[in-house]
Amino acid sequence: MTADIRPSSDAVAIIGLSGRFPGAPGPTRYWENLRDGVCSLRDFSEAELLAAGVPADEVRRPEYVPTKGWLADADRFDHTLFRFNRTEAATLDPQHRLLLEAAWSALLDAGYDPNEPPARTGVYVGGAPTEHMFAAHTDRELAASIGEMQVRILTDREFLAPWISYRLGLEGPSVGVQTACSTSLTAVHLAVQALLLGECDAALAGGVAVDAVGPRGYRYRQGGIFSPDGRCHPFDEKAAGTVPGNGVGLVALRRLDDALADGDRIRAVIRGTAVTNDGAGKVGFTAPGVEGQTAAITEAWSAAGLVPAQAQYLEAHGTGTDLGDRIEIAAAAAAFAGAGRGRVALGSVKANIGHLDTAAGIAALAKTTLMLERRTIVPSAGVTHPHPELDLDATPFRLVRETAEWAAPQDGGPRRAGVTSVGIGGTNVHVVLEEAPPVRKDIGRRTPLPARIFAGEALGSFPLARAAAQAPRHTDGRVGDLESSLTQLLTDALGLGGREDLDLTYFAVGGDSLTAVHLVSRIRDEHGIDVPITHFLEELPLRELIARITAGAADDPLSSLLDQFETGGGD
Repeated sequence: MTADIRPSSDAVAIIGLSGRFPGAPGPTRYWENLRDGVCSLRDFSEAELLAAGVPADEVRRPEYVPTKGWLADADRFDHTLFRFNRTEAATLDPQHRLLLEAAWSALLDAGYDPNEPPARTGVYVGGAPTEHMFAAHTDRELAASIGEMQVRILTDREFLAPWISYRLGLEGPSVGVQTACSTSLTAVHLAVQALLLGECDAALAGGVAVDAVGPRGYRYRQGGIFSPDGRCHPFDEKAAGTVPGNGVGLVALRRLDDALADGDRIRAVIRGTAVTNDGAGKVGFTAPGVEGQTAAITEAWSAAGLVPAQAQYLEAHGTGTDLGDRIEIAAAAAAFAGAGRGRVALGSVKANIGHLDTAAGIAALAKTTLMLERRTIVPSAGVTHPHPELDLDATPFRLVRETAEWAAPQDGGPRRAGVTSVGIGGTNVHVVLEEAPPVRKDIGRRTPLPARIFAGEALGSFPLARAAAQAPRHTDGRVGDLESSLTQLLTDALGLGGREDLDLTYFAVGGDSLTAVHLVSRIRDEHGIDVPITHFLEELPLRELIARITAGAADDPLSSLLDQFETGGGD
C-alpha cells in the first residue's frame, strides 16, 4: 500500500483539546493515566454512598455495585467568569457549567483568547439526562423564585450549545446533538461537515455526561449491559459488561488549509467522518447492527480518500458486553479485512474510565489524538487475553496489552487511526484521524495560552438548593415591610451575596430581561403593584430601585384599593 497524498482542503485540523475525565482534571493527567495503564474507575465505600444520599437499602442490595467512572468537582463552577449570579449558577445544570468551562479551555489550548474567539465559530454539543435537571423541573419553589422559563433555560439540554455561543460571543451555528452514546462523536462529524461546507470557519465540538455529581453505583442485572464486578474488559476473556461514568470533552476545529496558513498548532487531522443508522437490520432497538457499523467505517475512509487497511490503530466503542463486542468485531473485521491479520492495534478507553454515555465518543477521540501526538499506543486497562469466542487471531486486530512506540507505517505515510462510537438506537459514527503534518518553518506558530483551572477547592460548590419560600404578600401597607419583602425577592432571584450587592445595578449582579419580566409579575401578584419594567433597565443601584418601587406603591391605584379592602376600608 502506498502513502496517500490528499488535498488539505478536504481535511479538518484539531487545533485545541479540552476535557475532564474520571481521574483526570485535564488532558495532561488524562494522557499520563492512559500511558500508565491506570484504571480510573472509583470504588466507593458504603459511608461515601450514604453521605451522598444513596438510600441504605439500595446500597446494601447484593446486586448493587458501588463503582463509577466518577468525575470529581463536577459540582464546582467559576460562575463569575461566565457572568452568572449565585442563584443562576446553582440552578444552571452541571453539564452546562462543564461545557462552558471546556469551551474556554479548548480555545486557550488552541492559542486563542476566549474573549476574542475566531470569527464564525460554531458549536456542536450534546449531553445526557441529569438528576439536577429533574430536581429543578419539579421544584415549585424554585420556579416561583426565578420563573419556570428561566429554570428550563438553565437546565434543559437543548440550551447547552446556545449558552456557549452566548457567553463566548460565538456567531457560527449553535447546534444541540442527541444520538445517545454516540452523541459527542456525531457532534464532531456535524462540525467537520459544517466547516467543509463553509457554514463556519471554526468550531467547538464534543459532549458531556453527568448523571449525578455525587458518588453513585449501579445495580447489576444478569443479561444487562453493566458489569458484575465494577470493571470493564472490552474484547477480553474477562469481559462481562460496562461501567457507567461521567466526563466532558471538546475539540476546537478549523479547516486544515486555514490552520496551516495561520500557524495554528495542529494536534491531529480529521481526514474523514461518516454517520449511519442500523435501521431495522438488528435483533432489537437497543441492539447494535453489523452492516450499519461496517458502512460507517468504510464510508468514513472513503470520504478520506483512503481505505481502512491504511490504519494502524482502531479505538473501538468496546463496551465489554457479549453481544456488543461480538457485533463490533464482526463489523470492523469486514471493513478492515485488507489490513492483514494482527496488523491493526485494538483498544477501548472504557476499560480505563468507564462508559461516559454521551461523552464516550469525545473521550475516545481525545485519547487517540493524544496517542498520535506522542506516537505512542497505550493499553486498555486490565485487558490481558482476547475473548476466545471473538477469534481475534483470525481478524486484522490485536489487543494492546502494554504501552509501546507507534512505529511509522511501512508505506511511508503518516500514522492513522479510526475511532468508532455507537449509540443505542443504532446511530454509528466513525472518524478517520491522522497525525499532524510537519510544522512549517516559514510561518509563525500559535502556541497554547496558559490554562485556567476549573476544578478544586478554589471554586465554589453550587448544589441545587431549594429556593427560599415565597415572600409574604404585603398586607399592612407599611413601607418597611414592603422594602424588606422586595429586598428578599431580589436576593432570592439574583443570588445576592450580601447587602453590599444592593449598591450594584440590576445588570451588574447578573440580571437579565427574562428575570426582570418574572420579577415584575411576582411584584404584581404578591404586592398588587404595577412596576414599569423600564425600572430594571435603568442604571440604578438596587437600593434605589427598591426605594423607587416602594415610593410608587403609595401612588399605585391597585395597591391602594387592595389596602382598603384588607383593612376594611372598602365596606
